Amino acid sequence: MAVPLSDAQWARIEPLLPDRTPKRGGRWRDHRQVIDAIAWKFRTGAQWVHLPAQYGSWKGVYTRLRNWAIDGTWEQVFMALLAQADAEGDLGWVVAIDSTIVRAHQHAAGARRRASAEPAHHAIGRSRGGLTTKIHLAADSRCRPLCFHLTPGQANDAPAFEPVMAALRVPRAVGRPRTRPVMVLADRAYSSRAIRDHLRGRGIRAVIPQPADQIANRRRKGRQGGRPPTFDREMYNRRNTVERCINRLKSWRGLATRYEKTATVFQAGLHIAGIFIWSAR
Repeated sequence: MAVPLSDAQWARIEPLLPDRTPKRGGRWRDHRQVIDAIAWKFRTGAQWVHLPAQYGSWKGVYTRLRNWAIDGTWEQVFMALLAQADAEGDLGWVVAIDSTIVRAHQHAAGARRRASAEPAHHAIGRSRGGLTTKIHLAADSRCRPLCFHLTPGQANDAPAFEPVMAALRVPRAVGRPRTRPVMVLADRAYSSRAIRDHLRGRGIRAVIPQPADQIANRRRKGRQGGRPPTFDREMYNRRNTVERCINRLKSWRGLATRYEKTATVFQAGLHIAGIFIWSAR
């Protein structure tokens, strides 16, 4: 049984939601009931038609999910909760970046491209495990998600590094959003000169180990190989924060396996899970 929003969580979320009176027609169904219904769907991984009767029509719930995914409402609420945490000093800016692959169920295949913002592949690709999607994300030092980026499952991690960093934008009450963490922790898949130069150019400390082949290649060149990049092994032990964040997200069965056809709706599910995590702090 999915756990609904608590009163404390709802108190944080309610002021961030749109007014219940849409531009056309009557009033929307209660926002809290709809969010609980969407969370039930993603937490259980059940089909939409099996939505419990207490939540009303599944079509209305899905329409709200899809429309707010397209217009960016879910992401805006998620970012507003990050801004609140940052203003209260509750956001850790030692950031860890990683990715995880989720299997795309057969129900997730077959969507057409209908919007310019939706990628033609819908972030579904083929790998040894079949249809898969890869979730790239950043997590703060307390195992909470900061941003998401979706690619097909066969995509490498390193090319998605800059899109993840570009998505890391925490609004502030005054001035521009904060986009620069104190430190970035990442595994060997992100060990490249381009990534290290990107972080160095922005004044961000990189804690990324070198794989064995890069170490051997540098030593083989002798002096021309240059100095090895600095690496703080003790700080690297804190990279498990992103792994623990992934575990929290994958406890939602509808995120551990992808059932949604479009990347926009699936990413909205990630933002909703993030909303539940950040509103419960």
